Amino acid sequence: MRKYIYRPHIEGQAHRQAHADLPEGTVERELGKEGFFGPSTHMLHPRPPTDWSHWEGPLRPRAFDCAKLPAEGATPWNASLLLHNAHLRLRHWTCTASMDHLVRNADGDELLFVHAGQGDLYCDYGHLALAAGDYVVLPRGTMWRLDCAAPVTLLLIEASNSSYQLPDKGLAGEQAIFDPAMFDIPAIDAAFKAQQQGALAAREWRVVVKRRNALSVVTYPYNPLDALGWHGALHPVRINVKDIRPLMSHRYHLPPSAHTTFVAGRFVVCTFTPRPFESDPGAIKVPFFHNNDDYDEVIFYHAGDFFSRDNIHPGMITLHPCGFTHGPHPKALGRMHVQTKPGTDEYAVMIDARDALEVGEAATAVEWRDYHASWSRA
Repeated sequence: MRKYIYRPHIEGQAHRQAHADLPEGTVERELGKEGFFGPSTHMLHPRPPTDWSHWEGPLRPRAFDCAKLPAEGATPWNASLLLHNAHLRLRHWTCTASMDHLVRNADGDELLFVHAGQGDLYCDYGHLALAAGDYVVLPRGTMWRLDCAAPVTLLLIEASNSSYQLPDKGLAGEQAIFDPAMFDIPAIDAAFKAQQQGALAAREWRVVVKRRNALSVVTYPYNPLDALGWHGALHPVRINVKDIRPLMSHRYHLPPSAHTTFVAGRFVVCTFTPRPFESDPGAIKVPFFHNNDDYDEVIFYHAGDFFSRDNIHPGMITLHPCGFTHGPHPKALGRMHVQTKPGTDEYAVMIDARDALEVGEAATAVEWRDYHASWSRA
């Protein structure tokens, strides 16, 4: 059992409620442990703590434009590796044609996020239609393939050597954010039965298995997606971002942890979806400046107007490694207390990783190298 050193204290000028009723001419900075789950302190500053003038060394905020990545073809094992550590592998894949083989990830659960396009996923458990905005959790070892008439762009988020679970929703209750009854499950339907017959069933099928990031191939003289039925609680699930109902407070800007969708070993996945802005006059209406000194923060921008960022478009990724203060860009900070529209209209996937992330060569090749300067008010 852990117990942090804890004695609440006020020193100098302070506000009593975090994220609200800041004294005029001040901005707030949160210093926190364990993401946004541990003890924290809220400091007041006379100017934004992102008003740096120079930046040197390897630690810096980074941004990558995945729209500039090449199409990788009809296998996820060619996907561009963007960010990774021992517990997480984030890849970007544009499937350009229907897969002619099956794949199986033996290194961990796989979370697919469909950024663009639509298709059909066939796996051990049956058939799922896919559309933009879908999350699909594939348990470790699931055999699957994707059929698509046009290119489909996905994020692949591997929970290396761990499993995806649901967050503890606490006082909000199990049905908050989304009811688990909203999950769709693969069906042994007409489409699944059709691929068990005819030419698809008669030819050889390769299953390309990834284990310890090395590939092996198992060949069958028939289609191994031949299940007649099943029962149990281990299976893929699908939910679309449009079915997620975010927690909100009209008097207090909630931290990103309130939008947690899935948890895995040493990282969490959160989803930002449209919501009304806080209506209380004293509540800040933009993300607060913060030091997330235990986690690297990653955001993939899926759709909409990203109200706290400038010059960011759908398909981009930002990486804010722990070790420096970050928060809204200057244009967004100007709307800290009064917004020009009733709510946000953004969709984004956020990953908070407990261990430092390495940047892959594919991400470096499409990096916006001056992103760290985008907080400049000059």
